[in-house]
Amino acid sequence: MSRRRLAVLLAAALTATLAPTALASQTTPKYDVTIRTTEYGIPHIEAKDFGSLGYGYGHEVASATICTLADAYTTVRAQRSRYFGPSNSYVFVGNGATVNNLNSDFFFQQINDEKRIEKMMRRPAPYGPSDDVRQIARGYVDGYNRYLEDVGGSKGISDPNCKGKPWVTPITEIDVYRRFYQLALLASSGVAIDGIGGAQPPGPSAPVPAIPSADARARALAARWKTLAIGSNAIAVGKDGTTSGRGLLLGNPHFPWVGSERFFQAQLTVPGKMDVAGGSLLGVPLVLIGHTAHMAWSHTVSTAFRFTPFQLTLVPGSPTTYVYDGKPVAMTTRTVTVATGPGTKQSRTLYSTRFGPILTSILGLPIFPWTPATAFAMGDANAPNFRYLNHFFEVDKAQSSKEVLQVLKRNQGIPWVNTIASDDQGDALYADISVTPHVTDAQAQVCDTAIGQATSAYLGLPVLDGSRSQCAWGNDPDALQPGTFGPSHMPYLLRSDYVTNSNDSYWLSQPRQPLTGFARIIGDENTERSTRTRNGLTMMEEQLRGGRTMTRQDMQDLLWSDRQYSGQLTRDDAVAMCRSFPGGYAPSASGPVAVGKACDVLAKWDVTDRLASRGALLFRRFWEGASALPAQALWRVQFDPKDPVNTPRELNTSNPAVMKAFGDALSDLAGAGIPVDAPLGAFQKDQRPDGTTIAVHGGPGGLGDFNVLSVSWNAKKGYVGPIPHGSSFIQVVSFTGDGCPDARTILTYSQSTNPADPHYADQTRLFSRSGWVTDRFCPAAVAAGTVSTRHLIG
Repeated sequence: MSRRRLAVLLAAALTATLAPTALASQTTPKYDVTIRTTEYGIPHIEAKDFGSLGYGYGHEVASATICTLADAYTTVRAQRSRYFGPSNSYVFVGNGATVNNLNSDFFFQQINDEKRIEKMMRRPAPYGPSDDVRQIARGYVDGYNRYLEDVGGSKGISDPNCKGKPWVTPITEIDVYRRFYQLALLASSGVAIDGIGGAQPPGPSAPVPAIPSADARARALAARWKTLAIGSNAIAVGKDGTTSGRGLLLGNPHFPWVGSERFFQAQLTVPGKMDVAGGSLLGVPLVLIGHTAHMAWSHTVSTAFRFTPFQLTLVPGSPTTYVYDGKPVAMTTRTVTVATGPGTKQSRTLYSTRFGPILTSILGLPIFPWTPATAFAMGDANAPNFRYLNHFFEVDKAQSSKEVLQVLKRNQGIPWVNTIASDDQGDALYADISVTPHVTDAQAQVCDTAIGQATSAYLGLPVLDGSRSQCAWGNDPDALQPGTFGPSHMPYLLRSDYVTNSNDSYWLSQPRQPLTGFARIIGDENTERSTRTRNGLTMMEEQLRGGRTMTRQDMQDLLWSDRQYSGQLTRDDAVAMCRSFPGGYAPSASGPVAVGKACDVLAKWDVTDRLASRGALLFRRFWEGASALPAQALWRVQFDPKDPVNTPRELNTSNPAVMKAFGDALSDLAGAGIPVDAPLGAFQKDQRPDGTTIAVHGGPGGLGDFNVLSVSWNAKKGYVGPIPHGSSFIQVVSFTGDGCPDARTILTYSQSTNPADPHYADQTRLFSRSGWVTDRFCPAAVAAGTVSTRHLIG
């Protein structure tokens, strides 16, 4: 027998003796996923297991948003100085903070060096990621990298924003978890990246800087905090408020249109285990707002604070030693080194305490100076929080509002948002069961320092005395995380009529059942509500007045009405004032201005911010000036907690400052060459860097617009420019009882960040036309709308 023949026979014999499972392991792929893409580039990802689900999601989100994602991974790897220069800055669009690259790198490198994330990952669920979440994350990494491999690396990317850039590289599993963690910190340490990464002790001969009063610093922080670049509306209607007798949900998050806090829309399916559709923030392979077969949910940014500064008393002559219960305690140090360019590095020693890292600023405001006598530490309740990953995984499988409530209580992982949900049983849920430092009002009163008394008064944010152990955060028996409030001390409602939230506190989530008695750090009570909150409550009361009920179409019409509540309150008063100006001239900063036909234009205005609305531009310029006045100067009828939806009201037209605001508005329009009767859509446009320009409806939330667009005034061309944030992934979901929700969605800025992608602006043009995308969830609907199908094996 020949040697070759013998080898063949031996191979055959060996194959015959192998166990079936061994053969299967040689032939079964690690990942197996089918992706059906429907209209507007929406992927419906069906996988054999959770690893394959992550694989498919990673591939799809990378193909649409690779440049934005790669930029985010560069940030959390602490490599911004290396690739973009240490003296340059970026905007963390999720919270509006402008951050120096070098400070950012030191901030994130310290986290990476101390293996903070790796330590959290080693903890068992619910504290660390569950096994299923880990599988999704691993698959996501491989899917993202598969996309880069498919196109031939960064040089093969079609997006000109990052084509061939050295910072576009394959990712690792730890990169993904670092991105998860960055999002958890968005409303806590994320607002102090500069202040933590750049904090340095005063030198021995450094002069003591002049420090503004505690009141001045607190007022500055309060004013800046109100400009945070995130918000939202959500309404959940129960069985008593719908025509069908089942639930109805509006989710209208106001999130960034640019940067890494964009939403990506998808359906994620593992047969028999998960079937969920909706939007997720880039880099998170789970649906964060959306619906399952029987339940829909959304989120709004909560008023609760996720951190408290601690004011430290320093030992004389030693600015890195603080006093705690009468004893000196040395700060801990870590010397951090980051690359600042090819072959160049820079090191910095950062300091921390039992409360957290030393900080000097929040949102760029240097209000916490490190002096020879005093320093401040950041106590961040979300610093140990990875529970939110398990929370969203469980919500993605939940089928009722009551189940969502149990998930909230079980994981206690929501980092900075309220939860609003409805289901096909007709239960409507509002809950702010979120990670919040355990600081009672009584403790704040005893432990607030001078600046803490001021920040508590203006914002509800305590600054606690770090020299006394009695001022450390307290504990609740039902809290998973020490130092936080448990669910028993957090507000929630479960009702059959409706609940809503528009970024005010929990207090009036349902006016018939005000929520009261909670700690001030969670939110305020019996205080004036925003015009956006009042608009939502007013519209819902009108919808349900006299026992009327709502349909899905009614909710869509409510949002696209583009009703502007400030105009509704004051337009008639403003017209009367306009017509009363002596000689037809309004006062302004540059002298008297002829009102011309402005009064008539305003009188005919439809009090909306639709594209065709004439007078909307004039009123907006007026209101943006007038509304900066104190309430006592702006309104004739002041806020009344007994009538919170209808007060304050009646414009104080006798106030010279209100009159001047009208004249200034006329001057602004004239200076920009805008006629007073110009339609809004002619001068409110999303203008992207590649030149794409699309007229958009809606307006600033400060005017009471429900459909929010946070557009900025340009003195030369009106409200034309890149839209930083506003209405983003919108969904209106109703239920029919058959497990196939009847829903409509719109991703206002579209799926892709790549100008060369056909889905770069297609939904934005649909949004401009006040259109909607038919949600395709059940298999027949997905099949009917499928444009392409891809089978990925990996």
